[in-house]
Order: sequence, then C-alpha cells, then structure tokens
Amino acid sequence: MNKSQKIAQCFSPAAFIHDSEENYQAIEKLILEEEIGGLTFFHSRHSAAANFEKRAESLDTEGTFEKLITLINRYQKISKTPLLISIDGEYGLAMRIENTPQYPFAISLGALKNDAEKWVEEVGYLMGLDMKKSGIHLNLAPCADVNTNPDNPVIGYRSFGTNTKKVAKLSLAAYQGMKKAGIGACLKHFPGHGDTAVDSHLGLPILNKTKEQLEAQELFPFQYGIDRGVGMIMVGHLAVPALTGGKEIPASISLELITGLLKEEMGFKGLVISDALNMKAVAKHFPEPGMLEWEAFQAGNDILCFSDHVKEGIQKITENALDEEVDLVFEKVMNLKKQLGVFDFQPLDLPTFDWNQHSELQRELAQNYVSVLSGKQDIPKLKELTQSGKLGYTEFFTSQPSLLSKQLNLHSDSPEKQIIAVFVPSHKPLNQFGMDMETLEKIKKLVSSKPSILVHFGNPLALKHLGNLENFETVVCAYQGFEEVQEVVADILVKQ
Repeated sequence: MNKSQKIAQCFSPAAFIHDSEENYQAIEKLILEEEIGGLTFFHSRHSAAANFEKRAESLDTEGTFEKLITLINRYQKISKTPLLISIDGEYGLAMRIENTPQYPFAISLGALKNDAEKWVEEVGYLMGLDMKKSGIHLNLAPCADVNTNPDNPVIGYRSFGTNTKKVAKLSLAAYQGMKKAGIGACLKHFPGHGDTAVDSHLGLPILNKTKEQLEAQELFPFQYGIDRGVGMIMVGHLAVPALTGGKEIPASISLELITGLLKEEMGFKGLVISDALNMKAVAKHFPEPGMLEWEAFQAGNDILCFSDHVKEGIQKITENALDEEVDLVFEKVMNLKKQLGVFDFQPLDLPTFDWNQHSELQRELAQNYVSVLSGKQDIPKLKELTQSGKLGYTEFFTSQPSLLSKQLNLHSDSPEKQIIAVFVPSHKPLNQFGMDMETLEKIKKLVSSKPSILVHFGNPLALKHLGNLENFETVVCAYQGFEEVQEVVADILVKQ
C-alpha cells in the first residue's frame, strides 16, 4: 500500500443504519475511492448524539437489526481490505439497535452487592458474543470515568459509580469480558470525563484539577487498566489545563496528553482511538476540512472515529506526516485487524438470540443490584395489609399498567399504607430526567398523606427530584425497568 492507503486504514467514519440510499452510496464511495479502514455504526442521523442539529428526513426505522446485517455484508463485499466494524454499545447492541439484548447500565452494575467483577465480566462476555455474531469487531466501551459530578450531563448512568477503585475494577472486568468473547473493547474517555458539567457533544468541558488530584481519581482507572494489559483507550474531548501547560486544548488533539502523558509517562503501548471527531468540543475550532484529522493524528491517535472530512483528512496527513510515523500506526491497525479476525470475514446470516437465557441473566443480576436504600421492609406487616386490603399502589410515568402493578394486584379505596412506583422516563438528567414538575409535586403531596414506600425504577441520580427521601418509610432503588426487575421487586415487597 502507498502512504495514503496506509493512512486511510486509520479512518472509521460513521455509518447510519437508517439512512437514504444516496447516503449508503456515499459510504460505498469512501470504501472504494478512499479505501477506509473501518466503519462505526449508529442507529440514524436523528439519534446520533453528536448530530443533533442535522435532523434527517423522517425514515422508516423498522427492522434495524436486519438492515445492519445487510449493510455490513454490502460494505464488506466491496472493500479491498476487510473493514473493522465498530459500534458504541455500552449496554449491548440495544444501545443502537431495537429488538436486541439490552444489559443493565453501568450505574446499575456498579450497585451489584456480590461478586461484582465476576458478573460484570460475564455481562461483557455475553454482550461481546452478541456483537461478534453480528459482524462487529470492536465495542467502543466501557466507560472508565468516575462519576463524581452528580450534574454531569453526559456520563451519569454510563459510569460504574463514584468510587474510583470500584470503577477501575469493573471497567477492567467489562473490558476483559468482551475480550474473552473475541471482540475488541476500549476504556474511555481518557483522561476522565466524570467530573465535568459540559456535554462535549456541544462544547468543551474544562477540568480544573491539579495533576495529583487527577492521578488519584480520573487517571487511576486508566492506569489500573494499562498495568493489566488493556490494549485500547479512547481519548475524550475535554481540556485539562494542568496537564497541557495551562492551555485549554481538547485532550483528543493534545500531543502532551496522548503522547507525553498516556504513552510515555503512563506506559500505554496499545492503540489510541479518538472520540467522535464531529463533536462540537473540537469540530468548531477547525473550519478547514482535514485540519482536525491531522491534529488528531499528530497528537497520537491511531484510529480516527466519526470524521466528517475523510478525503481531506487523508490528504492533510499524507502531506504532513513522516513515513515512519504512518508505518508505525498502519502496523498497529493491521495487527488489531488480525487479532480480531477482521480478515476472516464471511457473509453474515441474520443471527438469533437466546432470549430465555438473557431473561435468566437479567433476573440474577436484578436480585443482586436491586437495593433497599433506606428504611426496612416489614414483610409480615405488608402481607397483613395486603390481605386486609389496606395496602395501596400508585405508579407514575407509565403509559399502561406495569407488570409490577399486575403482580401486586393492589386495589384499596382507603389504604393505611401505599407503594409509590416511579418509572423514571429518561436516564439522562435533562428536564429532571424527563419527569414534569406537576407530576413531581403530585408525588410529594401523596407522600405527605400517609406512610409510603418508594420504588424507584431508573437512574438513582434522579432520586433527588422526589423531595426529601426521609419522608418515605422505605426507599427501594430498582435501577432499571426491565420486567425481570419488576418481578424481583414484587418478591421483595410482598411475596417473600
């Protein structure tokens, strides 16, 4: 391969599953003319977080999984060198593709009470197997961010929690599980996105901490992974002036951070992948097409993800990079492809999933992470109230009666005590996690009327919007709304 062809192997632009035929052909053109190394699949332009301002025309989003398999076959067929296929699936294929297995969020797995590392590795392994049989080689996960800022608009539920050592151990376990399944994974978002209050899809978060503070917290999970052989790290778009001589430069294009700190000081020998290069934190600073790609390459990134200017990027790097630099990166990318079996590609048939096995796993996990956060369950008293028809039940933010409401089957006109189930609409903090103020006020009023048990299905960071939790006799955090979780909650409440 010539220099430009070698550089093209570093590029993994976004491919949208639901798109127009014209856009599918534009991807084919990149494969045929630019000879790109890979593709990163997203559901649709509409859903790609970094593409929020380019609402696509209304597309039929039926059959996402079937379309993905068809597109992978279509694109691999015409590529001279087989493509490295990646996806950002932190909680499984379901993060991007409907009707595929969804696993618990990292924040839920962070609440596992027993054998957490073993279970997180198992989740990573099963998630990896789902991806491997779907023609995907690399999962851009897990997050090794320590979520120390409760108002973080972009990490939150994606982190294993606020405890640095726990995050280090569980992110490594998830990574190792995926590796065991034969797919690639990466720790992200170096140097640590957990204590930021700006969404890097929209602007540049700045982390004003000393190097000592960063080493004790943000950098710790990455160092922990590096010391245990992690082979890939994704660099985020956040500025850390203490590490870049006071400059507010995104880590993803900082030579000091990627080459100086990550590779030389921390001893990382693996591949560095950039976070999406179309994100506002970096993209808006480089109006000239191709310049951002060159900056990212020269800072030390080996794989350039979600570039909007592939052709110009290849050109700029070809003009500016030394031959030996290009050869080194090319060799790393080719070795990764060999390692992940990219060269063994065979046309895919539509895979199937073992839904019974998946359901059993969900139940076992729920029994391990559903937690009574405060108060205690007086089971005999609850049973007595149930039998005498004195236990009430109300649920919020459901469009139809939940499985829990059917299982509990509580109908009381004048309850002495009540169960209040809140199915939090969104796992992201915007607009009180999707909970309108009027309903929140209604919940608070209801709680003041009689002894209440709160069952919170959703991100625990949303609990703060439900008023003073001490007003509840008991608070049960269920983390997820899966049916298996609702069954476990029903057992905890009245069936034991």
